[in-house]
Amino acid sequence: MAHAETDEELILGSRAYCREAIREYDLDVDFSPVEWEVSTRAKRRAAAVKRPKIPDAEVGTPLDWHAAAERVGSDLDDLRTCTLSLTRAAFEEFDVGEWTATLRHELVHVEQFQRFGTTDHGPAFRERAAAVDATVRCPPFADPKYVLTCADCGAVVGRRYRECKLVRNHEEYRSSCCGASVACSGADES
Repeated sequence: MAHAETDEELILGSRAYCREAIREYDLDVDFSPVEWEVSTRAKRRAAAVKRPKIPDAEVGTPLDWHAAAERVGSDLDDLRTCTLSLTRAAFEEFDVGEWTATLRHELVHVEQFQRFGTTDHGPAFRERAAAVDATVRCPPFADPKYVLTCADCGAVVGRRYRECKLVRNHEEYRSSCCGASVACSGADES
Protein backbone atom coordinates (compact mmCIF):
# COMPACT_ATOMS: atom_id res chain seq x y z
CA MET A 1 0.00 0.00 0.00
CA ALA A 2 1.20 3.48 -0.81
CA HIS A 3 1.73 6.26 1.71
CA ALA A 4 -1.52 8.09 2.50
CA GLU A 5 -1.28 11.83 3.09
CA THR A 6 -4.98 12.38 3.73
CA ASP A 7 -7.68 10.40 5.50
CA GLU A 8 -9.40 9.95 2.16
CA GLU A 9 -6.24 8.38 0.68
CA LEU A 10 -5.93 6.09 3.72
CA ILE A 11 -9.53 4.94 3.29
CA LEU A 12 -9.24 4.52 -0.49
CA GLY A 13 -6.02 2.50 -0.24
CA SER A 14 -7.34 0.34 2.60
CA ARG A 15 -10.64 -0.25 0.83
CA ALA A 16 -8.82 -1.24 -2.38
CA TYR A 17 -6.67 -3.72 -0.46
CA CYS A 18 -9.76 -5.12 1.31
CA ARG A 19 -11.45 -5.76 -2.05
CA GLU A 20 -8.38 -7.74 -3.14
CA ALA A 21 -8.27 -9.64 0.17
CA ILE A 22 -11.96 -10.56 -0.11
CA ARG A 23 -11.24 -12.23 -3.45
CA GLU A 24 -7.90 -13.76 -2.46
CA TYR A 25 -9.08 -15.22 0.85
CA ASP A 26 -12.68 -15.94 -0.19
CA LEU A 27 -14.17 -13.73 2.53
CA ASP A 28 -17.95 -13.40 2.44
CA VAL A 29 -18.20 -9.61 2.89
CA ASP A 30 -20.64 -7.18 1.30
CA PHE A 31 -19.10 -3.69 1.18
CA SER A 32 -22.36 -1.82 0.50
CA PRO A 33 -23.37 -1.52 4.20
CA VAL A 34 -19.78 -0.77 5.37
CA GLU A 35 -18.87 2.82 6.18
CA TRP A 36 -15.28 3.98 6.69
CA GLU A 37 -13.62 6.48 9.02
CA VAL A 38 -10.17 7.39 10.31
CA SER A 39 -9.38 7.85 14.00
CA THR A 40 -6.51 10.06 15.11
CA ARG A 41 -7.15 9.42 18.82
CA ALA A 42 -6.97 5.62 19.18
CA LYS A 43 -3.87 4.31 20.97
CA ARG A 44 -4.62 0.62 21.60
CA ARG A 45 -6.43 -0.52 18.48
CA ALA A 46 -5.15 -0.35 14.94
CA ALA A 47 -8.66 -0.57 13.55
CA ALA A 48 -12.13 -1.54 14.72
CA VAL A 49 -15.52 -2.53 13.39
CA LYS A 50 -18.19 -0.41 15.03
CA ARG A 51 -21.59 -2.04 14.83
CA PRO A 52 -25.00 -1.98 16.44
CA LYS A 53 -25.54 -4.38 19.33
CA ILE A 54 -28.23 -6.88 18.44
CA PRO A 55 -29.81 -8.68 21.41
CA ASP A 56 -29.43 -12.47 21.41
CA ALA A 57 -27.09 -12.49 18.40
CA GLU A 58 -24.30 -15.01 18.78
CA VAL A 59 -21.40 -16.13 16.66
CA GLY A 60 -22.26 -19.47 15.07
CA THR A 61 -25.97 -18.79 14.72
CA PRO A 62 -26.87 -17.11 11.40
CA LEU A 63 -29.03 -14.04 11.95
CA ASP A 64 -32.37 -13.44 10.29
CA TRP A 65 -31.82 -9.72 9.66
CA HIS A 66 -35.46 -8.97 8.85
CA ALA A 67 -36.67 -10.59 12.08
CA ALA A 68 -33.93 -8.81 14.06
CA ALA A 69 -34.92 -5.43 12.60
CA GLU A 70 -38.55 -6.02 13.57
CA ARG A 71 -37.55 -7.24 17.04
CA VAL A 72 -35.45 -4.16 17.83
CA GLY A 73 -37.66 -1.72 15.93
CA SER A 74 -34.93 -0.60 13.58
CA ASP A 75 -34.60 0.08 9.90
CA LEU A 76 -32.94 -2.94 8.24
CA ASP A 77 -30.34 -0.82 6.45
CA ASP A 78 -29.37 0.98 9.66
CA LEU A 79 -29.12 -2.28 11.58
CA ARG A 80 -26.86 -3.89 8.93
CA THR A 81 -24.52 -0.90 8.67
CA CYS A 82 -21.15 -1.16 10.36
CA THR A 83 -18.19 1.22 10.31
CA LEU A 84 -14.61 0.18 9.75
CA SER A 85 -12.56 2.67 11.76
CA LEU A 86 -8.88 2.89 10.79
CA THR A 87 -6.27 4.32 13.16
CA ARG A 88 -3.88 6.68 11.42
CA ALA A 89 -1.06 6.22 13.97
CA ALA A 90 -1.11 2.44 13.41
CA PHE A 91 -1.06 2.87 9.64
CA GLU A 92 1.94 5.19 9.93
CA GLU A 93 3.80 2.90 12.36
CA PHE A 94 3.10 -0.50 10.77
CA ASP A 95 4.85 -1.96 7.78
CA VAL A 96 2.70 -3.07 4.84
CA GLY A 97 2.42 -6.65 6.11
CA GLU A 98 1.25 -5.56 9.57
CA TRP A 99 -1.30 -3.14 8.11
CA THR A 100 -2.75 -5.61 5.61
CA ALA A 101 -2.96 -8.29 8.35
CA THR A 102 -4.84 -5.73 10.46
CA LEU A 103 -7.27 -5.12 7.60
CA ARG A 104 -7.85 -8.88 7.16
CA HIS A 105 -8.51 -9.12 10.91
CA GLU A 106 -11.20 -6.46 10.58
CA LEU A 107 -12.66 -8.17 7.51
CA VAL A 108 -13.18 -11.30 9.62
CA HIS A 109 -15.12 -9.13 12.10
CA VAL A 110 -17.22 -7.70 9.25
CA GLU A 111 -17.82 -11.20 7.86
CA GLN A 112 -18.96 -12.45 11.28
CA PHE A 113 -21.16 -9.42 11.88
CA GLN A 114 -22.83 -9.72 8.48
CA ARG A 115 -23.53 -13.40 9.02
CA PHE A 116 -24.31 -13.58 12.75
CA GLY A 117 -25.16 -10.00 13.79
CA THR A 118 -22.24 -9.98 16.23
CA THR A 119 -18.54 -10.74 16.39
CA ASP A 120 -15.94 -11.63 18.99
CA HIS A 121 -12.40 -13.02 19.29
CA GLY A 122 -13.55 -16.55 20.18
CA PRO A 123 -12.51 -19.87 18.65
CA ALA A 124 -14.41 -19.34 15.37
CA PHE A 125 -12.76 -15.94 14.95
CA ARG A 126 -9.29 -17.29 15.72
CA GLU A 127 -9.74 -20.13 13.24
CA ARG A 128 -10.95 -17.80 10.49
CA ALA A 129 -8.21 -15.24 11.24
CA ALA A 130 -5.58 -17.98 10.87
CA ALA A 131 -7.14 -19.02 7.54
CA VAL A 132 -6.76 -15.48 6.18
CA ASP A 133 -3.28 -15.00 7.67
CA ALA A 134 -4.39 -12.36 10.17
CA THR A 135 -3.23 -12.03 13.75
CA VAL A 136 -5.71 -11.96 16.61
CA ARG A 137 -3.76 -9.42 18.68
CA CYS A 138 -2.69 -5.98 17.49
CA PRO A 139 1.00 -5.18 17.80
CA PRO A 140 1.60 -2.03 19.88
CA PHE A 141 2.04 1.12 17.83
CA ALA A 142 1.85 3.84 20.49
CA ASP A 143 3.84 4.26 23.68
CA PRO A 144 1.80 3.27 26.72
CA LYS A 145 1.55 5.66 29.65
CA TYR A 146 2.16 2.77 32.08
CA VAL A 147 4.20 -0.43 31.70
CA LEU A 148 3.65 -3.30 34.13
CA THR A 149 6.45 -5.84 34.57
CA CYS A 150 7.12 -9.02 36.51
CA ALA A 151 9.27 -8.21 39.55
CA ASP A 152 11.14 -11.54 39.17
CA CYS A 153 11.94 -11.92 35.46
CA GLY A 154 11.25 -8.38 34.20
CA ALA A 155 8.84 -9.54 31.48
CA VAL A 156 6.27 -6.98 30.38
CA VAL A 157 2.92 -8.28 31.65
CA GLY A 158 0.77 -5.30 30.71
CA ARG A 159 0.65 -1.97 28.94
CA ARG A 160 -1.92 0.63 29.85
CA TYR A 161 -2.63 3.88 28.06
CA ARG A 162 -4.53 5.42 30.96
CA GLU A 163 -4.81 4.99 34.69
CA CYS A 164 -6.95 2.06 35.80
CA LYS A 165 -7.42 -0.27 38.76
CA LEU A 166 -4.45 -2.40 37.69
CA VAL A 167 -2.16 0.65 37.56
CA ARG A 168 -3.42 2.10 40.87
CA ASN A 169 -3.30 -1.23 42.73
CA HIS A 170 -0.56 -3.11 40.88
CA GLU A 171 0.92 -4.37 44.17
CA GLU A 172 -2.26 -6.47 44.65
CA TYR A 173 -1.62 -8.43 41.45
CA ARG A 174 0.73 -11.31 40.54
CA SER A 175 2.43 -11.84 37.20
CA SER A 176 1.18 -14.68 35.02
CA CYS A 177 4.73 -15.76 34.13
CA CYS A 178 6.33 -16.22 37.58
CA GLY A 179 3.54 -15.51 40.05
CA ALA A 180 5.65 -12.64 41.35
CA SER A 181 4.58 -9.14 42.28
CA VAL A 182 3.92 -6.64 39.50
CA ALA A 183 5.91 -3.44 39.18
CA CYS A 184 4.52 -0.37 37.43
CA SER A 185 6.45 2.38 35.73
CA GLY A 186 4.78 5.27 34.03
CA ALA A 187 3.86 8.90 33.85
CA ASP A 188 4.01 9.54 37.58
CA GLU A 189 5.57 6.23 38.70
CA SER A 190 2.25 4.97 40.04
